[in-house]
Amino acid sequence: MSKVLYIKANVKPEGESRTFKVSDYFIEEYKKKNPKDEIITLDLYKENIDFLKGEDLGKLFGPKDENSKNDPLLKYVYQFKDADKYVIAAPMWNLSIPAILKAYIDYVSVSGVTFKYTQDGPVGLLKDKKAIHITARGGEYLDSPYEMGDRYLKTILGFFGIEDTKTIAIENLDVLGADVNKLVSEGKEKAKDIALNF
Repeated sequence: MSKVLYIKANVKPEGESRTFKVSDYFIEEYKKKNPKDEIITLDLYKENIDFLKGEDLGKLFGPKDENSKNDPLLKYVYQFKDADKYVIAAPMWNLSIPAILKAYIDYVSVSGVTFKYTQDGPVGLLKDKKAIHITARGGEYLDSPYEMGDRYLKTILGFFGIEDTKTIAIENLDVLGADVNKLVSEGKEKAKDIALNF
């Protein structure tokens, strides 16, 4: 049985996010194939994820022991570490990811938990896990130098040791005359295919 952490990062009301229309469908299809797996949904806006403050740094960079697992600031990194699979649903905002998702990543980028430093450089501690980033984009950004959100997520996840990372990008949604329903439906079909073997 696997533990799936479903991380949602969009401020839009329920039912309006095109990203969530595809990511929620992915989760539904995944559950059909893996009914015994545990799905943990983490909506970052409902969690009120905030930016790190100066007084938080001591806990993040200090020693880790059994007591640190109960610290409210560190709960996110231990939750992240304990998951086997990650579904990250975040639209492209201003060529990257929503700021709240970057703030969350700051909470889970903790030396000694998700990675460690060695004489040979940093080493990821989350090997043999997998992730998928599901994102909606207004234009065509596949292989574009302007796209920095998906590249960043793959880089930071790789830094943690998560090398099996896929992307479902629903593109051109804001192009004049775009058939948004068709594009979202095509995204769902991709989601269904990937969910079968995720």
